[in-house]
Amino acid sequence: MKNIDTDLQPEANAAPAAVVSGPASFADPAALGLGAFALTTFVLSTVNAGLLPATVEPIVFSLALFYGGIAQFAAGMWEFAKGNTFGATAFTSFGAFWMSFWYLATATDLSAAGADAGKGVGVWLFAWAIFSLYMTIAARKTSMAVFLIFVVLTVTFFCLSIGAYSGVVAFTRVGGWLGLITALLAWYASFAVVANSTFKRNMLPVGPAA
Repeated sequence: MKNIDTDLQPEANAAPAAVVSGPASFADPAALGLGAFALTTFVLSTVNAGLLPATVEPIVFSLALFYGGIAQFAAGMWEFAKGNTFGATAFTSFGAFWMSFWYLATATDLSAAGADAGKGVGVWLFAWAIFSLYMTIAARKTSMAVFLIFVVLTVTFFCLSIGAYSGVVAFTRVGGWLGLITALLAWYASFAVVANSTFKRNMLPVGPAA
């Protein structure tokens, strides 16, 4: 009877199998995506919270396009490459959110809508609240830090939606303050990814998944 181990060995004169190299290792794009989301959200939320007058809102437009938009969208693409469905969906979607905000604020003419323009914006924000809500459910399986971001973000969108649709400024102000909290949570999560990766140890906890 032949030896089974011998049968599994390659022939002595056989050519070696070609070595196929895999893709280069990606750094964790979550740090970039969270940082871009946090900074852009923070600046806009200072206006929504009433800390800065609405006349300075255009300062956020460049951030919305380049950092919150393009940079975060790119982070989403890298998450796709890493096989992270949640991160890819979140960062790509919110990158697109910020780019659509930039376009809405700078290139969309709603003058014909008159008083109904706020209702249109309210529905737009409400749709993002729905997206954030179901992403919050999935975020329970990521980390406590990300889960908290989505919890507060979802409430933020609902408040901003009600404020825009109804014209009640108090809801927009509350949404602005919640947006500031969302930004701080996202900054912490981004810092945790950078610090833990750079120092090669768990410097900043993000909490276990549910």
